[in-house]
Amino acid sequence: MRTFTLLLIGLLAASAQQNRAPAPAPACVTATTACTEWVALGGGPARSSIYRTRSLDARDENIRRALIMVHGTNRNADHYFSTAVASAFLAGALDDTVVISPRIASAAGNCHDTLAPNEVSWSCTGDSWRSGGTSPSHPDLTSFDFVDQILKKLANKSMFPNMRAIVVAGHSAGGQFVARYQMANRVHETIGTLGVPVTYVVANPSSYAWPDSTRPQALDDATPENAKGAWETEKPHTTFSYGAFDASACPNYDRWPAGLENRTGGYTANTSDDQLKKQLVSRPTTFLFGQVDTLPLGGFDSSCPAMAQGATRRARGEAYVKYINERFGATHAMQIVSECGHNDRCVYTTDAVLPIVFPKVQ
Repeated sequence: MRTFTLLLIGLLAASAQQNRAPAPAPACVTATTACTEWVALGGGPARSSIYRTRSLDARDENIRRALIMVHGTNRNADHYFSTAVASAFLAGALDDTVVISPRIASAAGNCHDTLAPNEVSWSCTGDSWRSGGTSPSHPDLTSFDFVDQILKKLANKSMFPNMRAIVVAGHSAGGQFVARYQMANRVHETIGTLGVPVTYVVANPSSYAWPDSTRPQALDDATPENAKGAWETEKPHTTFSYGAFDASACPNYDRWPAGLENRTGGYTANTSDDQLKKQLVSRPTTFLFGQVDTLPLGGFDSSCPAMAQGATRRARGEAYVKYINERFGATHAMQIVSECGHNDRCVYTTDAVLPIVFPKVQ
């Protein structure tokens, strides 16, 4: 009997070993070509590259969440990949998370990125790539199509059978990208039905696509000139009012991507205003603002449409979130990140932010 029992235990142990997911391989964490791979777009041969800690084309049962980190105006995906990897390390999430930073490269205009054969070149300057604009080299593709394809690969259960959550995050121009992608993309609900909810994290953008023609009119402590040191607090401000904007001073203040008007090309051209507003409200989003991101530094947008949204990045962000929550019924979260200015590494490695970009999964 003892021999039979030991044999049974051995068989059960062997069966459990066979059914257990293999131990995770070491993550690829260096911002070098060793940690890159191609993502085919439009069915190929067009393609764009990503930095990633693990391949999107190899089955991995250990992966339970994903973080997509979109770079800023300098198209420095390598830097943002390093930031996201540092964040994952601090959160203890490298073993069960795939970290990705898409490279939105450009050889157009004054941009001189070196492109491989069939690599898509995105717009060099302006708001095109950060608002779903078309590619100069492949006009049938938009920058939002790129992230759509990444999301589809991550939600593929044959590759990631245990994927439970995807976070799309960005900072500065990347924050602009994510804020507009959140309201515009056409894959959010489809991926959610596969049991992989997508959430969005928007950090320190210079401008937003306002859902209507109203704009903020700061009052009292929301205006730094009226209250010295008012913007040094870690608490969100509440003293904003909203009203009509004098378009005679800035006729294009409400045109896409600062507003919803004039969406004549790109990813959003065939989406109604009402649909964009519905998606803006319903999709779970957290907005992060550096406590001291109140200076016109780091590519600050001082154009007339951006200035119509507020005097500083932090003022613009607080006014925007307050408005869409109160006026449109959204329930988006907002957090002031202590002691951070316009710095992605500071924001995304802060203890309070780690649970937001690496949510708990079952």
